[in-house]
Amino acid sequence: MAEPLKVISKRWDVPDGHTLDGYLRTGGWVAGRAALDMDPDAILQMIKDSGLRGRGGAGFPMGVKWGFIPRDSDKPTYLVINADEGEPGTFKDREMMERDPHMLLESMVIGAWALKSNRGFIFIRGEYLWPGVRLEEAIAEAYANGYLGKDILGSGYDFDVTLHYAAGAYICGEETALLDALEGRRGQPRLRPPFPAVAGLYACPTALNNVETVCNLGFIVEHGVDWYRSMGTEKSSGPKLFSVSGEVVRPGNYEWPLGTTARQILEESAGGMLPGRRLKFWAPGGSSTPLLTADHVDTPMDFESISAAGSLLGTTAMCMFSDKTSVVDACLNWTRFYEHESCGKCTPCREGTFWMAQILERILDGRGRSADLDILEQICDQVLGRSFCALGDGATSPIFGALKYFRDEFEHLIEHGRLPDDIEGHAGPVGDNSGRLRPAASGRPA
Repeated sequence: MAEPLKVISKRWDVPDGHTLDGYLRTGGWVAGRAALDMDPDAILQMIKDSGLRGRGGAGFPMGVKWGFIPRDSDKPTYLVINADEGEPGTFKDREMMERDPHMLLESMVIGAWALKSNRGFIFIRGEYLWPGVRLEEAIAEAYANGYLGKDILGSGYDFDVTLHYAAGAYICGEETALLDALEGRRGQPRLRPPFPAVAGLYACPTALNNVETVCNLGFIVEHGVDWYRSMGTEKSSGPKLFSVSGEVVRPGNYEWPLGTTARQILEESAGGMLPGRRLKFWAPGGSSTPLLTADHVDTPMDFESISAAGSLLGTTAMCMFSDKTSVVDACLNWTRFYEHESCGKCTPCREGTFWMAQILERILDGRGRSADLDILEQICDQVLGRSFCALGDGATSPIFGALKYFRDEFEHLIEHGRLPDDIEGHAGPVGDNSGRLRPAASGRPA
């Protein structure tokens, strides 16, 4: 059986862990000092050998991704941190920045040294005011004490960091939309190629990574590749933060090795489902990953196992729902979010999310038609793989999973105009006592 970890989260219980004094007292900057004495190419090889994969959703091997960045470019190379954590159910990066901001700064210096970069940016979600304040304080401390700026720790290496607040658009979590926003333009995905590794920020080579991903670098440098690979599985190595939310006793962020089963995380860390409720469906990696059922709760939480189960590991945001919750209502809630957050650049996503929301609302309102489920599946098929970025794909994921495993709930709604009696709060026609008869968000006819 796996055991819970205190690697990334080791300072979360230290009262002054967010300050430079607290950070140094608990082993901070040991890895940074070591890295600045190493050959940059050796650090890149360590990252590749460690098997570190992206923690922001895609799970792409970080060493391979950084290997695409040209080493002989006459343009500057930039390191950009994606802290625009907008995926419903995901809140791990927020807590990392609140409780241990210096770990991110030290990891950025390590990564930038490996990339031969002298400029870094942190693109933080606009609603993350308190994490932003903590980062501002940490950046000021780091500059004042020689850990950022000119001649870091007497190494002759210069590195500057800029904290940039986003404007509240979920689409800016997509890396190329983030780059456009960072450059002062409207956040919309770019056509690729060229990819950011070659032509990213200001058309220069750019490494763009999630907060948690980069924060693994210090542990790899300090403890070595073998130590890092001792956690997790062969293809999904290292520690991982799991954001557990929904109808559980103790929602929160919990650190376990990759490959730990969902059941163990749910029961040992989150305290199980709320009293009197049993698990019905869950999203393993946030709202944009296909839903799984209680039959999948013993699936190891690693990239390969979750993929084999028919979903995606995503950001490891485990959204857990009980038998008292309507899967149709959950899908409508998520679809409305994606409809609202679609940038509107491409037709499949812009129109598809609107019509998916309208059909789900009509079914929940008791006005469903026998053809609605086929139409819903057709729309999802037309959006999946055809939208400009992954937002459209993510919007279809919970619906595909719901129709695969809970089609009978949809059919009951269409046939009887109401949810099954065993779903809490929905014994009567939808809208009678729960406010579920809601107007379309855009005002267009349903």
